[in-house]
Amino acid sequence: MLKNVAIVMPVHNRREITLQCLRSLARVESRGLNIRIYIVDDGCTDGTSEAVKSEFPAVRIVQGTGELWFTEGTNVGVREALKDEPDYVLMINDDSVFDPEFLIRMVGSAESNERSVIGPLLLLWDTPHRLFQVSPRWETWAGGWRHWYNQTIWTVPDKPWEVDLIVGNCVLVPVEAIRENGLMDSARYPNFGDAEYTPRLKRKGWKLLIEPKARVFCQPNEIPSRVRSLRAKEMINALFVNLHHPHNLRRRFYSCIDGGPTFLHGAVAFTVFMLRLVLRRNVEAAAAVGEGEPPLSETFRGAVVGR
Repeated sequence: MLKNVAIVMPVHNRREITLQCLRSLARVESRGLNIRIYIVDDGCTDGTSEAVKSEFPAVRIVQGTGELWFTEGTNVGVREALKDEPDYVLMINDDSVFDPEFLIRMVGSAESNERSVIGPLLLLWDTPHRLFQVSPRWETWAGGWRHWYNQTIWTVPDKPWEVDLIVGNCVLVPVEAIRENGLMDSARYPNFGDAEYTPRLKRKGWKLLIEPKARVFCQPNEIPSRVRSLRAKEMINALFVNLHHPHNLRRRFYSCIDGGPTFLHGAVAFTVFMLRLVLRRNVEAAAAVGEGEPPLSETFRGAVVGR
């Protein structure tokens, strides 16, 4: 049976990257799929919409306010897509390039595993054997989410495996899950809605799976300035006021409370994070890159889903 898939991505002033993403999607295999693409133009001033209309006239463009950011921009696109009654919504970032088989693999995995939300194998496009933010694991005594820095395509399970969180660069969500649980919380998470959304889906009985045969290549994240390098006013704004800032402690608190298995786990994890931050032993800091990591195939051996 043909499956309807809505692809939603918010964009803001990255015309060439957005066009690159759409060109990649145009090469995607679509056997058994009916694909519609929805772009939320959140106040672009670089001619993004005009370029998309010219090269990809079938793409649906939704105009934003210029103040939606990633989370609400995605929400706006999903609301529009739901009007066309898709079976699945694929939420993506525009700084992505896709293996031609990725979507067939993701939908196939969702169809084979009841009540499942699917993430692909995210890889860095400048070093395409290296994983990018795949399969973060909740560790209360490490301070919350533990991200991996030294994993490759050769260190992952060869079948889908269950995880605690799917990073929002690319995630396939059945419409049933959206109708049951709503959309991302853009009030608390203007930029990082996936930190709360996919753990919420898991608590509501949805399996979060990574499909290793679906591969997506992502632009590396820009490394933010170190907190200690900021001037006093900038530091206060970053840590306590600006929820968009990657160092914001309020956002960190929310992600622990909302993303942890329970409120108590989240509160303890945030306390541990603050202590490690003071001691300069933050598991997400530069020091973590040099720490040894077992292969994900070992760490998640018990979480592999057979097919």
